[in-house]
Amino acid sequence: MKYIIVLGDGMADVPKGPLAPKTPLDLAKKPNIDKLARDGEVGMIATVDAGLKPGSDVANLSVLGYDPKECYTGRSPLEALSIGLDLDADDICMRTNLVTLNINLNFSKSILTDYSAGEISTEESAEIFKTINEKLGTELRQFYTGVSYRNCLLLKHRVSVDATFTPPHDIQGKAIGEYLPQGKDGAEFASLIEKSVSILAKHPVNLKRIAEGKNPATAIWFWGMGTKPKLEPLKDKYGLTGAMISATDLLRGIGKGIGMDVINVEGVTGTVKTNFMGKAKAAVEAMDGHDFAFVHFEAPDECGHQGDAPGKILSIEKIDEVVGYIREQMEKRGEPFVLAVLPDHQTPLYLRTHVGAPVPFIVYNSLHPAKCGLTYSERTAEKGIYLSNGRALIKMMINE
Repeated sequence: MKYIIVLGDGMADVPKGPLAPKTPLDLAKKPNIDKLARDGEVGMIATVDAGLKPGSDVANLSVLGYDPKECYTGRSPLEALSIGLDLDADDICMRTNLVTLNINLNFSKSILTDYSAGEISTEESAEIFKTINEKLGTELRQFYTGVSYRNCLLLKHRVSVDATFTPPHDIQGKAIGEYLPQGKDGAEFASLIEKSVSILAKHPVNLKRIAEGKNPATAIWFWGMGTKPKLEPLKDKYGLTGAMISATDLLRGIGKGIGMDVINVEGVTGTVKTNFMGKAKAAVEAMDGHDFAFVHFEAPDECGHQGDAPGKILSIEKIDEVVGYIREQMEKRGEPFVLAVLPDHQTPLYLRTHVGAPVPFIVYNSLHPAKCGLTYSERTAEKGIYLSNGRALIKMMINE
């Protein structure tokens, strides 16, 4: 039996805001997903455990069959695995976004206008962080380039950091003052953010972006702090060899951490402009050497954070094409398979941030079609079964 999960990050929504009383899942043309739903089992799943923040980190770990309360140590360490950093037990790392601020002379009154600095490219980020490292790096404090605006600060042999950080995608359009790093050590990191502004003001990358009408990277922004993760290999836990297909460092890092084969696909970006079908083809090809493939699409989440309703609908329609292709190709292969489709969490357009409420899922088993007859949306899935945690999905797929 082969197993594939297609995950549309932040794909779920609520019937409020620009599309009310509908959601993107209601409005998207998704014949393949709806057919899969009618032929399979549909329901709601609580991917974010009570007491945890609704991040893609804990939600995707849970969907992959891991209990975040046992193995999760922070978001950035998972991304660091993808970058190739070898963390020691006493290292601390944190996500370092490149962001766009509308700078005020009173720095605390500056407005965060874009958490992704206009979806800056990885190549541009590398140039910027070369300069940031020269100016702000030390032997024990080094910055590393990830993908696009998603980068990493590594603090070597740091016993602890007493500070709290706010994800930048939660504060778009807001003055940064009350969201700068807080706590005993918060001033240290707030100072680095403020120093980065003068470093980046005249940076060649930014001057070029401004000339092209793009948002410049005017500052760095810290969040997602953590230490070395403790992850059991997927093979040991579930007896499966797996392939991870994603554009984001977070999912690629999770994949590496649990011993999956992380597959590179040309043209993947983590946005609505990503190579959707390239990922679909990679998932099917991965079945030649693996039992399980996890195909992650960041685009719906990015559109949710940006309040981009048309983009979120388009992302779902592109994912529908992926689901149709994977099902068709797996049927042509003539071997039994289980195909699941779901988001990791809600990213409502009207909130532009994550919500940890249960989300709709599909599980289709080619040997035992459930024929529930439901289409796929938040509303219809409430008529189906309920799974009380994310780990229940993979157990349902493999009939554990």
